[in-house]
Amino acid sequence: MSAKREIAPVTQPMAINLIGDRVCHDANDTFNLGRQFGEQLAGGEIVLLSGPLGAGKTVFVKGLTAALGIDPDEVSSPSFTLVNPYEGEFPIFHIDLYRLDEGPGAAHAVDLDELLNDERAVVVIEWAERLGKYPLPANVWRVSIIGDGETPRTISITPNEL
Repeated sequence: MSAKREIAPVTQPMAINLIGDRVCHDANDTFNLGRQFGEQLAGGEIVLLSGPLGAGKTVFVKGLTAALGIDPDEVSSPSFTLVNPYEGEFPIFHIDLYRLDEGPGAAHAVDLDELLNDERAVVVIEWAERLGKYPLPANVWRVSIIGDGETPRTISITPNEL
């Protein structure tokens, strides 16, 4: 078992050296990019995921959570539960808004404000576009996945432009 690293509160968006576009040829590539991204998280980040069904959003989250000490086999899409909590190096809340209507109601349905109260938590939201213009605090990252099925995927990682 590895020792947990010291965690300082995050007050500004952190620098992630994976900003930009990456091509992932299969689920392994997507998982590994998620792991690389997760290794750079310090707690307090919000990760907004978008992409079509089958694009690999949950595979990316499995990699991200693996980097934070969660067994990837324990990570599943919260399509029906809406929120899956995990405890790794920090609390992790994996949210799926697919079955919800767009707008503030989506955020309220998953008690997003309550989840964001934990300043150490990493909050990962699949189908984040359903939040609409819901106001979020700083330290937000957008991960957009283009492509699905057997074709290579382009994954774009960008800081949220507020």
